[in-house]
Amino acid sequence: MLTTRELNRSTLARQLLLGRETLDVAEAVRRVVALQAQHAASPYLALWNRITAFDPSCLDAAFADRKIVKATLLRITLHAVHADDHAHIHEAMQPSLRGARLGDPRFTRSGITPADADALVGDLLAFADQPRSADEIQSWIEERLGVPPKGVWWALRTYAPLLHAATGAPWSFGARPAYVAAGIPPTLGAEADQALQTLVLRYLEGFGPASAVDVAQFALVTRKRARGAIDALAGTLQRLTGPDGSELFDLPGAPRPAGDTPAPARLLPMWDSVLLAHADRSRVIPPEYRKLVTRTNGDVLPTLLVDGYVAGVWRPAGDGIEATAFHPLPGRVWDELAAEAQALAALLAEREPELYRRYDRWWSDLPGAEVRILR
Repeated sequence: MLTTRELNRSTLARQLLLGRETLDVAEAVRRVVALQAQHAASPYLALWNRITAFDPSCLDAAFADRKIVKATLLRITLHAVHADDHAHIHEAMQPSLRGARLGDPRFTRSGITPADADALVGDLLAFADQPRSADEIQSWIEERLGVPPKGVWWALRTYAPLLHAATGAPWSFGARPAYVAAGIPPTLGAEADQALQTLVLRYLEGFGPASAVDVAQFALVTRKRARGAIDALAGTLQRLTGPDGSELFDLPGAPRPAGDTPAPARLLPMWDSVLLAHADRSRVIPPEYRKLVTRTNGDVLPTLLVDGYVAGVWRPAGDGIEATAFHPLPGRVWDELAAEAQALAALLAEREPELYRRYDRWWSDLPGAEVRILR
């Protein structure tokens, strides 16, 4: 039976959060499986927390060369993944991606059937053999179908194998996205169950040990599909017992450090994947803090990670970082956070000093036990 802290340390080890490692950006993304990317800066900050001497220009180059790709995938949100992982994740997600869009009134009001949309995918990918703006693609759809294109495009951009094309500074992807074909054939999910088995293995590499419910949460697939994939892998996976007696699964030989392994302080970005990858988020977020960092509209604030657990939030403040701790922290922890803040402020100064400031409204009701400006 794993203890709560052993479970925490196991996930942190796989997420490169027990100590920065000397890796190139593509290998780091492969190791952590997927980075939340609905805010363009967040993958950069996620890797800064995980890689020794992180150079953001290396991530710029990896996006430009499509060694790391950004697309709508897990939980029907934008993620950055290693190029080698994209095809099987996309295939595994197809039932969820299509189902979430083709039955929605925003699509059905167009008068186009799911079969019509599916038939359009191949030609859309040919049109998007070079980066295209949303306006260009909607004009193309309207010309092809003779209907208002907004709802059709809303569906296709989610489930067609399209990538976000890099558009430039400061974080490779701007407010007006461009789209390009992923270079994989269109699929309706014929091999989705086999691909989900591959995704389960990759998920456990990056976030295990985990339950079938965790798998369903991570990928936003049905629990039936998640359980079916795990059952198909029965001869491959190791069964463990969680702190609450739940059945967990893992890869034999995967790292599971002792619960007293030190975990350094970190300044995690908005929507960091380690905060969202499990159904039971108490693995990293104390239950009493969950609603403070995961707000009513789904925003997940940039957090202080202390001893492996969320202890507060942060935001840029002039030439430094404002850190709000939800409970008192010892002096040595503040020293660690100050060192992290100094390096982070230097990174932001070169790119976007006022990062995340549009989310300041969430700070008005935070119960800060202690607030410090770390310069």
